[in-house]
Formats: sequence, structure tokens, C-alpha cells
Amino acid sequence: MAPVYHELRKNNIDVKILATGQHKEMLYQVFELFGIIPDYDLQIMKEGQRLSELTSNLILKVDEIIKIEKFDYILVQGDTTSAFVGALVSFYNQVPVGHIEAGLRTGNILSPFPEEGNRRLIGNIADIHFAPTKINRENLLREGYDESKILEVGNTVIDALYWVKENKKTDLSVIKEKYGINNKKYILITMHRRENWGKPMEQVLQGIKKYLKEKDDIYLVFPMHLNPLVRKTVNDILNDFDRKILIEPLEYLEFIAIMDGAHYIMTDSGGIQEEAPSLGKPTLILRDTTERPEAISAGTAILVGTKENEVYKYMKLLEGDLYGRMAHSINPYGDGLTSKKIREYLERVFRK
Repeated sequence: MAPVYHELRKNNIDVKILATGQHKEMLYQVFELFGIIPDYDLQIMKEGQRLSELTSNLILKVDEIIKIEKFDYILVQGDTTSAFVGALVSFYNQVPVGHIEAGLRTGNILSPFPEEGNRRLIGNIADIHFAPTKINRENLLREGYDESKILEVGNTVIDALYWVKENKKTDLSVIKEKYGINNKKYILITMHRRENWGKPMEQVLQGIKKYLKEKDDIYLVFPMHLNPLVRKTVNDILNDFDRKILIEPLEYLEFIAIMDGAHYIMTDSGGIQEEAPSLGKPTLILRDTTERPEAISAGTAILVGTKENEVYKYMKLLEGDLYGRMAHSINPYGDGLTSKKIREYLERVFRK
């Protein structure tokens, strides 16, 4: 959302940032990087909070703010519970909602959970759908949404990535030195989704370890999620593997630097599937479904799943010509002008 915020402000549209405080350790450094001070910080997150508890608390807090501010428009991004609540409470207050990153679908409401449910629910509320790709647009049309209310604009994550690469080149180099990876060949892995906790993650890590034990020149870099279940699994499985670099969750700028230096990326994250092609990094998706089939169609990513033998198989395949084809595929997720397109739409609405 940072590129959208700056695009609106520099064009004299009054905009307020409402932060829920989710993953605050990561959130605040992003604010600092992009020079943003939130107007509201709910600090509502707490350890072990159930989704129903989070939702009910958010509804009350967001409702108070909307009643105070009397917004003309509210923008929500993605598929988090926070985004769903933002849309729901906007609807209760009859404020139109713009959904950024609209139309992503896996077709299975339980995968990923609860994100697939959240994005479908937001779709029913949204006044305008800012779809990143043609496939997202077609998903929404198939579900019966008004064609005039769907705009194919790309994804703002690409705007943010281009901004960092242009404005923080020196920082990216310094970060690689900091983690001792500048001259290393390494695979970057991230795993954090609820459905992958436990056995799926164990299977993935066993497959990776099996492959890397056959190599003596490739390292594994793993920024570990803060969840204790994730950390226990990682430490248990990789305990006897030496060429691992386990690090704490990275700031946004640091993570881009680590991605930029990677040989390729293995992840269950959605955003990384969009960012990696802009850096020329093949991606193995560690999930059974993805709401981003464009990456697979474009040849930038492969849906691997979480079975040990499948993980090992696709890592072997990347030793051949497949790597080059994936690395040079065109990113289907945008040209870095998404925020501009969103701003131009809002200006047309306000003029009317």
C-alpha cells in the first residue's frame, strides 16, 4: 500500500493510514523505509489470538475510526482478516470500498485458510475491484461482477519493488555483506502458512535436505517466521545439516536484498511469487494450490506441493535448461504503474 499512499498524497488527495499492528516488528520498519507515519495504530494483535476474537475486536475499533473520519472512500489490500474487516465495516457505514489485489482465487475456500474466504467476502462488498492480471479479471467476471467495476491494473507490490531497487541500491549491497552471502550460491526458502505447519513443512525440509546433501556448493538461507511451531520444525529437521543460514525475520529492504542474491526461491508466500520474476528468480511454490496461476502460465514459477519426493524432483529439474527459461520469463504482474492507475480512477470518481 505504500506506493498507493505516496501516489495519492503527491496528487493532493487527503489519505489516512490505519494500521492494525499485525506483525508489528515487520510493519514498523516498512513504515520507516517508505517514510510513512500511520494516522491510526490499533495495536490490536496479541499472541495466540483466535480469528474470531481478532475479527470482533477489529470491527469495533475500525467502526469508531470510520465514524470519526467520515471517509469518502476506503481502500483495502489483499486477503487478510484486517482487509476483510475494513471492507465489512465500510459497508456497514455505507462507505464505498476499493479492493486492491482483487480477483485472486484458488477455487478451494479452505486453501489457503482463511485468505481465500476473506478475498471472496471482500469481493461481495467492494465497489471497485483493482485486479492485478487478466486472469484475476476473468475470475471476477465469472462470478458475476459488473465489468465496469473491474480494472486490470497490475500489482502494487511491483511498484514497491522497483522503488526500492532504484532508491536503495547501495543498501542492498551492504545487506548482502552483512549476512555473509555475497559470494555464496544459495537457495532462499520461506514458509509460514497455517496449512503448512507440522508435517507439510517437515516433508518439504526433508526433500530440500536430501537434495542439498548431494551438493557441496549450495547453501540454504531461511528467514524463520516467529511462530514457535515453525521454528521447532526447522531446527529439528535441519539440525544435522551444516550449509544452512537460519536468520530472524527480515525487514522488507533486507528481504529484497536476500531475494536479489538468491540462485532461486522456494516459498509458500503469495507476494514473493509476484516479486521474484522482477528479479529474474525462478520460484518453486510450496503449496498444493495457488491463487496466482499467472506465474505458472508465464513460466516464472512451478507449483510443487509439500511432498518430500516432489520437492526433491523439482530441485533436480532446476539443474537443467528449465532454470534459464524460468529466469528469463516475463513478469506477468505489472509494470510498476499500478498506483498511478488506482489514483487516476479515484480522481475520476471524485470529479463525478
